[in-house]
Amino acid sequence: MTGKSKDALRTIGEAVREIGVKPHILRYWEEQFPMLEPLKRAGSRRYYRPEDMDLLRQINVLLNEQGYTVKGAVKYLQSGGGKGEPTVAAPVQSEFTPAMPQLGDDKIQKLRDIREELATALAA
Repeated sequence: MTGKSKDALRTIGEAVREIGVKPHILRYWEEQFPMLEPLKRAGSRRYYRPEDMDLLRQINVLLNEQGYTVKGAVKYLQSGGGKGEPTVAAPVQSEFTPAMPQLGDDKIQKLRDIREELATALAA
């Protein structure tokens, strides 16, 4: 976390460092998750409030650690499943996510790399 107060607004640069994803991923998430609406100021500069940062953490856990699809994560959050702090416990199985096979760290990293390449290509 940055040296800022936990109640301070975060720029997109600060948010990506804290969440651990690239800026284009956060912009993509803003398009896909209607509940994610950072403040936008002059020049469309984004400022993330503490509640936005909490939501970003939850989205990151759902997508990158629990194996949800974007559509499944949106449904989960809209159904009230995203209340409170994100958890990194065992993956939650629900009607929105299929059972995920256990994969080695190398395979997971390859899949994350492919996902990032696809997201970049789709954003272009």
